[in-house]
Amino acid sequence: MSANYRGFPRQMCPHVLGLKQEKEQALFFQFAGGSRSGLPPGGEWRCMELSGLSNISIYVGHWRQGPPTSRPPSCVDQIDVQVEP
Repeated sequence: MSANYRGFPRQMCPHVLGLKQEKEQALFFQFAGGSRSGLPPGGEWRCMELSGLSNISIYVGHWRQGPPTSRPPSCVDQIDVQVEP
């Protein structure tokens, strides 16, 4: 998918949707676009509040994921949907 988050356009794949402290949250693998902290080559796992996403559109392309060892362990407390690779 493509979306804007905190002022930056991003391309990313959602892997986990749920709640963190009663807020709708998601774990994405971001593979293109920008962020305040920059984006390393190859991409990076990102936690984002769903309410902060805007200009959302479907990205046509390959599904992407990062190394499982680099996933943030506490991004979502209550998992509603999870993609199993």
